[in-house]
Amino acid sequence: MRTGWGDRELDLPRHPVASYAEQRRARLADAFPGERLVIPAGTYKVRANDTDYRFRPDTAHTYFTGNQTSDAVLVLDDGEAVLYARPRSERDTDEFFRDRQYGELWAGRRPSAHEISDSLGIEVRHVKDLPSFDDDRKTRDITTDEDLARVASELRLLKDEWEVGELQEACDITTLGFEDSVREWDRVLEMGERWIEGTFFRRARAMGNDIGYDSIVGGGSHATTLHWIDNTGPITPGQLVLLDMGVEGKNLYTADVTRTLPVDGRFTTLQRDLYDLVFNAQQAGIEAVRPGVPFLAAHNAAMEVLAHGLSDLGLLPVSAEEALDPESKLYARWTLHGTSHMLGMDVHDCGRASADIYPKGDLAEGMVLTVEPGLYFQEDDLLVPDELRGIGIRIEDDILVTADGFENLSAALPRTSGDVEEWMGRHIGG
Repeated sequence: MRTGWGDRELDLPRHPVASYAEQRRARLADAFPGERLVIPAGTYKVRANDTDYRFRPDTAHTYFTGNQTSDAVLVLDDGEAVLYARPRSERDTDEFFRDRQYGELWAGRRPSAHEISDSLGIEVRHVKDLPSFDDDRKTRDITTDEDLARVASELRLLKDEWEVGELQEACDITTLGFEDSVREWDRVLEMGERWIEGTFFRRARAMGNDIGYDSIVGGGSHATTLHWIDNTGPITPGQLVLLDMGVEGKNLYTADVTRTLPVDGRFTTLQRDLYDLVFNAQQAGIEAVRPGVPFLAAHNAAMEVLAHGLSDLGLLPVSAEEALDPESKLYARWTLHGTSHMLGMDVHDCGRASADIYPKGDLAEGMVLTVEPGLYFQEDDLLVPDELRGIGIRIEDDILVTADGFENLSAALPRTSGDVEEWMGRHIGG
């Protein structure tokens, strides 16, 4: 069994992230001069008994290395970088034949140390040679050291040109996934929310790595549950369906896009009025994005529009200005969430940054954030008229902060009520 096997190294081209990752490591090392930094990729997680979830590496590890293999550890020692990795199993070992996680006959071919090194431009050693770090040097492990985790998050706030390209590609594939879903509208009406979830996932796997987060497919009143991921309900004519879905690209950058569609292909008068209110709020939020303004500028602009809209609907017990007072926020009963979050390799990116920088800091060129206001009228909300109950609407796009304003990376998907109707008309059954 252990003889007669060929073995060869693949001649892999240098990965385009390699030079960017090298620069990122240098910036990280500069923040901790003379110290040892440890950033693991993570390992497999059991799904059920002897089966594992599909592996997805730790974001910080991949950001600083480009590596996506499991059981690897980046060590930055006074600026010198070594990637300790678990390469392909040797042909003369039991692992090659018998190991369900790492054996090539079970789990497929892992890259060799040489292949990883050539591709990512970093020294690679076997993970079995990872030192114990029991000397007197200061060692920080990102899994336990808050300062290292914070700096790593803050470095990811500004996207380089390669990252912007990856995010644009994720948005473009996401657009195709939305189009796929509408093209199968007859099956959607027959099979319900699950069909849209499955259709979008097919596109994500075909052209990317995965979905960036569990898809939210909320038909009817399910749209009022912010994180509805059961996706088990029907898609009912006369109602709306909220689709919050994003593709994670092959280099792990994800889109995060929401559209709310009329199931019949055309909005009713009431649906259009509510949709247009949310659209106007989103547009105000997007137009507030530019370098030097507070991160919360988009949220504040969107809430200004929604609060006045709710006042016009007669729902606020006080004036819009009073409701907008930070001590009041009565409008939040129907808006529920913040308008923006950072976006990148994590759908909620840079989450361990200092609060003084994000979310309390200012926007800067190169940041990417969502703008996603919504209105949600619960089925059992007795403070709204019957005709509003069970309606949820959100519109979300991925916005790059540019030198003089913003760029909408997900603009290929229509946003206005009229454009949504025209788009659905073109794609249903197409």
